[in-house]
Amino acid sequence: MHHTSGTRAGKVGLDQQGINPTKDVNWNLDSATLVEEAIQRKEGHLSAGGAVVVETGVHTGRSAQDKYIVRRASYEDDIWWDASQEMSGDKFDALCDKVRAYLGEQELFVADLYACADADYRLSVRVINQHAWHNLFLRHLLIEPPVEDLAEFTPEFTILHAPDYFADTEVDGTRTGTVVALDFEKRIALICGTTYAGEMKKSVFSILNYILPGQDIMSMHCSANVGPDGDSAVFFGLSGTGKTTLSADPGRTLVGDDEHGWSDTSLFNIEGGCYAKVIRLSEEAEPEIYATTRRFGTVLENVVMDMETRELDLDDATLAENSRGAYPMSYIPNASPTGVAGHPNNIIMLTCDAFGVMPPIAKLTPEQAMYHFLSGYTAKVAGTEKGLGNEPQATFSTCFGAPFMPRHPSVYGNLLKDKIAKYNVDCWLVNTGWTGGEYGIGERMPIKITRALLNAALDGSLSKVDMVVDPNFGFEVPAECVGVPSGILNPRSTWSDPAAYDAKAQSLVAQFIENFAKFEDYVDDNVKAAAPNAA
Repeated sequence: MHHTSGTRAGKVGLDQQGINPTKDVNWNLDSATLVEEAIQRKEGHLSAGGAVVVETGVHTGRSAQDKYIVRRASYEDDIWWDASQEMSGDKFDALCDKVRAYLGEQELFVADLYACADADYRLSVRVINQHAWHNLFLRHLLIEPPVEDLAEFTPEFTILHAPDYFADTEVDGTRTGTVVALDFEKRIALICGTTYAGEMKKSVFSILNYILPGQDIMSMHCSANVGPDGDSAVFFGLSGTGKTTLSADPGRTLVGDDEHGWSDTSLFNIEGGCYAKVIRLSEEAEPEIYATTRRFGTVLENVVMDMETRELDLDDATLAENSRGAYPMSYIPNASPTGVAGHPNNIIMLTCDAFGVMPPIAKLTPEQAMYHFLSGYTAKVAGTEKGLGNEPQATFSTCFGAPFMPRHPSVYGNLLKDKIAKYNVDCWLVNTGWTGGEYGIGERMPIKITRALLNAALDGSLSKVDMVVDPNFGFEVPAECVGVPSGILNPRSTWSDPAAYDAKAQSLVAQFIENFAKFEDYVDDNVKAAAPNAA
């Protein structure tokens, strides 16, 4: 006979979701209790500051090749199958039954949570975990309902999370024993064979990237903050471009650091917490985020810790380059208590250009904004990923989050373009990468320069200076900015060899044009005209 503890949700029991527990079920435990459970069960260790330090084993990041969308007739026409790996309904149903049976034999941790800070668009999410620390992780990342809501809680989407269960590749037809599968009809996310907690977070995001556009809401992989006058800003960017760092501005209120929706009434955080990269985190450059690694209950994945002193070494990448910290938004001193703001005044698209071609900031028209949003350009440098050589490599991740966007990119691109025009939003492209030459020759753009330019864009002063049209990309580049050396604004002038700059710029232009070819049938002539200029 199993025992139930915690605050039980009222309306829907696990038996109604196909799970018949034989061991204890821990419902909606508070964070402190989950910390105790994780430590007692030896799932992790407590650091000197009270963070829960865990190791995720072989999976220290997302298993992109093991992600599936279940093919169902009810929604198959809505999915961009060119970029989505499909699983048949029969295979999913059979695997789901096995995972449910497996979970029924484990002690379980169940959390009933909300996604979307705006109550008008809220999604009720239940997560069923076999480990306490994973339950704590998602409790940090999503939004805790008030206790009085739990009695009426009905899950609209359920995450079945069984990291210690592995699929049978021959029977289940999967690539490996690791599976992350989404079924939009049965409203289930199934995750097995990976301990990396980020799979849960990104599954919820993928679910909302399917649901929200159907309600004319732009779902975005972005951070957002609000100025003292109520002016909000959105920061798009892939990992490593500075999205979390630049939005954590002590002079502005943080709405959220990674995922947002933009409706016709609000800009809102999808989450209730943050999941920040902490490798080589600097207390001087990022004091707010650094402080969370010393807070009770923060979940630290693959961070090296001295087991005698319990002190952390954030510079040690022995366990993973992708070490992460998960914590509630309330751990950031200037975080918004509501997670909701007004329409953005500015949209910033961040790129880490390792080729040293892009200016530190450029102003975009709505059509150029859609072009660069669909392009989703950044660059990776040698040493950051397996298989990268000595030269930087251009990376194009459409919508600045292709792995999490189940619909065709044009759906998100057109939503963005329409909202930019409707609400008269200023758009900027910001290069946090290299200047004075490509990686290995030039230097990284100083963060003080980036912040000065961002502040000028956000307070409106940068829109009033003289602009120069970039000959390669056609966007406008400011000729001056208070507090910024004018020479750094024109990337060509920062190179010792202007001819080498021209060649590198045209090489990047060619890659943009080649990448965008797949979108040309889905955009209008004005967006096509926003393409960079091949010589």
